Amino acid sequence: MKETEFIQGTLFEDDYLVRTLGSLGTQPEIALTELVANAWDAGATQVDIFIPEEKGQKLTIQDNGTGLTKEEFYNRWMKLSYNRLKHQGKMVEFPKGVDLQRYAYGRNGVGRHGLLCFNSEYQVITNKNGVESTFTLTTKSEKQPFIIKEESFKKSKSVGTRLEVVVEKNLPNPTTILEVISARFLHDPKFFVSINRQTIQLEEHKGLIESNPVEVDDIKLQVNLIDSKKSRKSTLYQGIAIWQGGRLVGEPSWILGNIMVLDGRSKEAKRYTVVVETTDLADFIKEDWTGFKKDEKLDRVYEAISEEVQKMFSKIAQDNIEETTKHIRNQYKKQYNELSPLGKYEFNEAVHHISITNPTAKDESISLALETVIKLEKTRSGSELLQKLSNLSHEDIEGLNKLLDNWSVKDALTVLDEIDKRISVIEAIRKLSTDSNVDELHVLHPLIANARWIFGPEYDSPEYSSNSQLQTTVEKVFGKKIDKSVFNNNKKRPDIVVMGNSTFSITGTTDFDHDNGLSSLRKILIIELKRGGFKIGREERNQAVGYIEDFSNCGTIIGNPYINAFVVGESFSEKVQPFQTIENDNKVEIGKVHICLFSQIVDSSEKRLFNLRERLNERYADIAGIDLFYQQKRLAI
Repeated sequence: MKETEFIQGTLFEDDYLVRTLGSLGTQPEIALTELVANAWDAGATQVDIFIPEEKGQKLTIQDNGTGLTKEEFYNRWMKLSYNRLKHQGKMVEFPKGVDLQRYAYGRNGVGRHGLLCFNSEYQVITNKNGVESTFTLTTKSEKQPFIIKEESFKKSKSVGTRLEVVVEKNLPNPTTILEVISARFLHDPKFFVSINRQTIQLEEHKGLIESNPVEVDDIKLQVNLIDSKKSRKSTLYQGIAIWQGGRLVGEPSWILGNIMVLDGRSKEAKRYTVVVETTDLADFIKEDWTGFKKDEKLDRVYEAISEEVQKMFSKIAQDNIEETTKHIRNQYKKQYNELSPLGKYEFNEAVHHISITNPTAKDESISLALETVIKLEKTRSGSELLQKLSNLSHEDIEGLNKLLDNWSVKDALTVLDEIDKRISVIEAIRKLSTDSNVDELHVLHPLIANARWIFGPEYDSPEYSSNSQLQTTVEKVFGKKIDKSVFNNNKKRPDIVVMGNSTFSITGTTDFDHDNGLSSLRKILIIELKRGGFKIGREERNQAVGYIEDFSNCGTIIGNPYINAFVVGESFSEKVQPFQTIENDNKVEIGKVHICLFSQIVDSSEKRLFNLRERLNERYADIAGIDLFYQQKRLAI
């Protein structure tokens, strides 16, 4: 078969092209914005739009741009994803006699399909080189996304293009379209747009306070801070507006990518607008100009803009420091008046520091900081401490006195904090181990693996952690790669293996041989956690024995580490001995299997903590087990 022959080509539904256009094919304000941009790219200085009052009537867009010849129409308008930059460059071509320069908006040829937002059929009447060409286009074709249904040609002395479409869907609101277009194109004395004979006042950046250049790699930006109170009209949008070549990209917002530059509820956000002008971001814009594509380079641009905006607001804060201090002081008038003269002075200092160093801070953050300052100032007189002491019993006062004789407050808090962490672990295991709905892998296992001290004091050491040599052994013994993706923060997790109804954590301590400069494993701890309600039998005990033997004989561990394997379940068979030692061929003990229960772990750990949980049970009685787990998780981060 020759290369040009084929059996069947691609077929197209008559709404195929509209469905690929996204918002351009469904939202009139976006469609008409794109068609105005097309006129700009065509070198027009005047664009007149007529929007009918009801469906069934004709919508027209007339411009005085360069127009298209028959050949240009075929090659540009009729080519899907037409690459304007490749074929025409980034600068606009103007009609003869017009001496102007401007950057083109179009890059991918999508905007010309905006008329499909209103009907699947429309007309293009375009004039160039003394010829008026009329094309009727439609998407009602199975073999092509869109086709020229009819065409005609006649002599003409005019220039420019007229678009006509009978509105059958998405009837535009003239007032809304006027507001949107006026806010999306920067004022240019050589570019006028009218809607139903009313000339649109395109956006002007009046009320300018400060303007600074910013460069990121090869991208040049001009960041402008505008006071909306001083501009000619109230701004339609609030936030940071990025303008590419005089056209607004997306919607202005105080959020750039993942960066919140300013809290939109603050008084600064409601008063000021930031306008960023550039001609270097065209490659990053979405096809319908509703925003930017994701790109690492853009993230750096956002960071640079955010830093510049923060600097601008810092200057404003310095200029308005007296007004800001007075405003905040009025918010805390009652608390402020109760402070000592020194306290008032330091409160004012705190307000001054916050205003200068964090000019765009959220109101909640400022309130929290100042309330903390007020509390600290109040405690200088000891009033709060005296109030607490007045409520202590005689025994508590004596105990506090003895405590302060032998401990600093910091030492006492350090010890109490560690005890609290450990009791919280015990309480969480006790409450969650009998809950059939608990996720053992993500909840119980991390609790037990993070509290290795439960299995013996020798494991209560920061050096007890995972090891590359051990990880290789785990992969060999269990015959599968360790999947660390099951945890959000795998770097702080021991090696985890999930098999059937069990989860395993395998960790070890190492010794360093100073003679050869190499490290070897000294002890290995294997914790096998059975799923909820599991009864441990002889088979599970024998499997654990096998794990110890396999670890010892795998050929990937240097040295002869002692291996402790704990199999943890809810109950175990009375026919199984809870302990079994394992020896090698030379009758040397190499490890031990421990069968233990969740309840046993709780009881043993309470004894290690001198039954403190029982004495302090009221402290934890009303806290849910899962809340204790998340508390431990936060502390581990």
